[in-house]
Amino acid sequence: MRIDGLQYCKWSNKIFQQMADGRLDCVHVTIAYHENFREMVGVIESWNLMFEQFSHRIVHASSGDDVRKAKTEGKTAVIFGFQNPSPIEDDIGLVEVVHRLGVRFMQLSYNNQSLLATGCYEELDPGITRMGREVIREMNRVGLVVDMSHSAERSTLEAIDISQRPIAITHANPGSWHPAKRNKSKDVLRALGKSGGMLGFSMYPHHLRNGNNCTIEDFCQMIADTAELMGIDHIGLGSDLCQDQPDTIVEWMRSGRWTKKIDFGEGSKDQPGFPTQPNWFSDNRHFDNIEDGLVRHGFHNDEVEKIMGGNWLRFFDQNFGRHEELS
Repeated sequence: MRIDGLQYCKWSNKIFQQMADGRLDCVHVTIAYHENFREMVGVIESWNLMFEQFSHRIVHASSGDDVRKAKTEGKTAVIFGFQNPSPIEDDIGLVEVVHRLGVRFMQLSYNNQSLLATGCYEELDPGITRMGREVIREMNRVGLVVDMSHSAERSTLEAIDISQRPIAITHANPGSWHPAKRNKSKDVLRALGKSGGMLGFSMYPHHLRNGNNCTIEDFCQMIADTAELMGIDHIGLGSDLCQDQPDTIVEWMRSGRWTKKIDFGEGSKDQPGFPTQPNWFSDNRHFDNIEDGLVRHGFHNDEVEKIMGGNWLRFFDQNFGRHEELS
């Protein structure tokens, strides 16, 4: 089983074919950044058209069993997620609605402060808000996974503590390995592993040591060190691949509608667009490079299977369904 915990590509037949070539069984895709509810529904409409047009390649999935079925049919399962809570606006009732629409992950914040939590670019982090606590409880009840990939330290630790179900950090790396704003501290990673949560390792250059010059050997050593810290059962992949996207998209991701300026975010202000991927992972055909790298690094076959997708599949099984005890 091969599962990627996060991508936001400019979707096309070329990319869906590359997923097939790379034997990618499932991918969690971003369908909202700053979109309100109705705009998000429009994105789902566009995905429905793609599911129809490319039915031989992709299929919508909302459970672990859907992923297994897609694999047997030779297709890539697509799971929906938000990188910001914008689509639920200020209405907690929309949590259950978006879950019924097939959404399975929602970040409580992107880079900024949201109604729910603090993003990693804010100077102050007051933690989870009053609404955030209520939304986490509702997310736990319906089976919408709390994702803290872009959230600040205190907010992330509080989310782990408040949530009655394990949370995910779908695309980030250890801050001790590379000190990007989005990468996570050892305290966060320990708490995440202890609580049963999941970390997806990012291949986005701004999150890698030495950027796109990061070697596969260094990447695999980072995975080995994190496995010792969190436990082998709580790690997977979350590439953060944004293949074929124009630079206007990264401006939308970072700036949305909250500023009239361009928020350059991570990386050089002289290079505001998407960085070049490392040569060992430039598109979905290159998952073999990661698997081979893990084997060369000394991981056992069962450990490689967990990292490449087995851990994510178990997490889906345990966390995508309703939890009636929380009603």
